[in-house]
Formats: sequence, C-alpha cells, structure tokens
Amino acid sequence: MASILFYILAFVLLAATLLCVTCRNPVHAVIYLVKGFFALALMFYLLGAPLIAAWEVIVYVGAIMVLFLFIIMVLELAPREQPQGPGWKRWVPGLMLAAAVIFCSLLIIFQDPSAASGNPAHFVGPRAFGEALFGRFGLAVEVVSFQLLFAAVGAYYLGRYQPREQDKEETS
Repeated sequence: MASILFYILAFVLLAATLLCVTCRNPVHAVIYLVKGFFALALMFYLLGAPLIAAWEVIVYVGAIMVLFLFIIMVLELAPREQPQGPGWKRWVPGLMLAAAVIFCSLLIIFQDPSAASGNPAHFVGPRAFGEALFGRFGLAVEVVSFQLLFAAVGAYYLGRYQPREQDKEETS
C-alpha cells in the first residue's frame, strides 16, 4: 500500500511541477508549487522521515511560498489579459491535484504504514539530525540564510516606489 501511495504522490509531484513551469499566471504557478511541496512532504513521511516532512511544510510551503506570493503581489507580475474559455476548465488541474494530495493524506492518517513496523532502520531522531545540521553542516546553513536575506533585500529594492519623470513634472 505504501508503494502505491508513493507512486501516486510522485505523479502528483511531477504534474504539479509541470503545471507550475508551464502556467502563465505567476500566482497559479505558486499554488501548483505548493501542492507539489505537500506531495513531497507526504513522500518524505512515507520514507520514514517525519521531521523532514514537517520542515518541508513549515519552511517551504509556509515561509518561502508566502514570500514568493508577496513578491508577486508587490511587483504586480500577474498578467493583465483575461484567460479564454470557461472557468471550470482552469480549475480542473488544481482541483484534481488537491484531491489526490488530500486522498493520500487521509490514507496515511488512517492507515499509517510506519506504525506497524515501528521505526525503520534508517530512522534518525530530531536530536541527531539537529547535531548534524548545525554541527557538521553549519556553514551551509548560514550560507543559505544569507542567500534568503539577499533575496529579501533584492525584492525590497525592486519593489520600492520610484517616481517617474512624468510624476516629478506633474508635482512641480
């Protein structure tokens, strides 16, 4: 059962990523990417890494995607033209992906594959993971944090208001 769920989630992840890359509306692309991250978190849970699954949801879905949405809204990157065709056709891919992720989540909740066997042989507890992450890989964590800081400063710089020449002439 766990292998079937894994392949369903892998298909959802690939479909969501493909829709994210091909979507013209950046807000919809971020929503597809969030669905892909949820599928990836469930895959990590199935592989016996619940801590990584929780971090996937908290960090990537909860923080970075919200930052992406904020940047899209500040820079007004949404397309101006209205999409063609009926509205329900635009919602079908997103609803199907969401339904698949919710279905797999419910199956995992009600029939936990790792509960019967206990901890797998490759299970690493939060303490050992934290010691490895901040001890052995501490420099890499700091480099990534500086990259996120530079991205936030760049987004602020790009999104700040700069009066145009026309605005300056109208006020004087």
